[in-house]
Amino acid sequence: MCLFSALTCLRSTKLGDVHLKTMLLSIGGVLLFSSAHAADEYYAPPVRHPVQVYFGDPHLHTSLSMDAGAWGNRLGLEPAYRFARGAEVTSSSGLQAKLSRPLDWVVIADHSDGYGFFPRLLAQDPYIMEQPEGKRWFELSTKGGNKGQREAADEMIKMFGQGKFPYKVNSPEMLTPVWEDVIEAAEKYNDPGEFTAFIAYEWTSFVEGNNLHRVVIFRDGADKTIQTIPYTMTDSADPEDLWKVLEAYEQKTGGKVLASPHNGNLSNGEMFAEVTLKTRKPLDEAYVTTRKRWEPIYEATQIKGDGEAHPFLSPDDEFADYETWDLGNLDSSFAKTNDMLDNEYARSALKLGLNYQEKFGVNPFQFGLTGAGDSHTSFSAMEEAASLANIRVQSPVPIVGKLPSGYHRSAGSRVGRKWHRAIPVSGLLKIPAPPCGMPCNAERLTPPRALV
Repeated sequence: MCLFSALTCLRSTKLGDVHLKTMLLSIGGVLLFSSAHAADEYYAPPVRHPVQVYFGDPHLHTSLSMDAGAWGNRLGLEPAYRFARGAEVTSSSGLQAKLSRPLDWVVIADHSDGYGFFPRLLAQDPYIMEQPEGKRWFELSTKGGNKGQREAADEMIKMFGQGKFPYKVNSPEMLTPVWEDVIEAAEKYNDPGEFTAFIAYEWTSFVEGNNLHRVVIFRDGADKTIQTIPYTMTDSADPEDLWKVLEAYEQKTGGKVLASPHNGNLSNGEMFAEVTLKTRKPLDEAYVTTRKRWEPIYEATQIKGDGEAHPFLSPDDEFADYETWDLGNLDSSFAKTNDMLDNEYARSALKLGLNYQEKFGVNPFQFGLTGAGDSHTSFSAMEEAASLANIRVQSPVPIVGKLPSGYHRSAGSRVGRKWHRAIPVSGLLKIPAPPCGMPCNAERLTPPRALV
């Protein structure tokens, strides 16, 4: 399986079929902008189609994520892995659930900010309960029902985003034991040849309400990943600083890691901005080269709306208004304007990247497109007719079929709770087995993080 063959096969596998939002997506896309072929060659050269593909979810949350726990998820790593591997598991809402077909792999990527806070709150950890906020959140979360859980969640997320959270949840002392548990669980459930459990976390950059999140995925096992801890907003909200940390990890351990951005549609023009985050200076050669190195894939569709295309940018595409979230940024603090859209969607970013290719010889947006769940229930359950919903306050009512009128554009409507009702089921990701466009040698297909 080619997900981490030094990013080589990952960046050369065949792009998914037809319209990318309407089905499972294949990692690929680097060949999308290959140089023109001679007149006597095929316009689209023959491709060796994979004889087998592996289905999985590259973005799943458990109760270790502070927002998931606050929204009522009580399932940790063990039930999440068991469910992904095909076991019957009881949901946080008391529903017995089982996949119709087990996954081949999964990436549990809990938010590094507030890592493991909610399980400690529910356990009435003395450090948490010594503050009045902790006592209040415990009461709301355990005795307030769905309304209380939402109230606690909104308070926590707002305070965290404003830098007013009363606990130092991102200190190494709090992060390290949670990270060790994450690694241990991944090692336990990783079974080369049968199931791959990638070690990962989500870096949750959140600048002025704008979503710049990245899922950080390691190829490596415990021997290397134990030498680092997750990067957080306390460290930095700038992707350039994250890339430095990823480079330091590889230099120190000899391992492999990448970052997968997502939800540019909630970034208000920042995800593919043509200026840097800190200095607001135009992107230079060093920036575009570094971004291409660490971000070879982009999560183009998931539960918080589609990130591939927008009807304003693609007026002639009848599918460009599919699962559109376009009213504002992630926390609805700023409304969306049309001038932001060009720097938010994957299709326009692919075109913007060509300008940098011409200028610097490097395209920072030459990425493969992926799709994911981003479920916050510990369940990667992406079947339309049997959805378990993607946050606990929706469960167990399935979200089936077309959304009611007025609910398809929802990013700015949390006050009316339309936001919860508009979360789509989204999808999984398929990764082709070899052959995959260029040779995958045997060493790259060996344990601990390989599907063979």
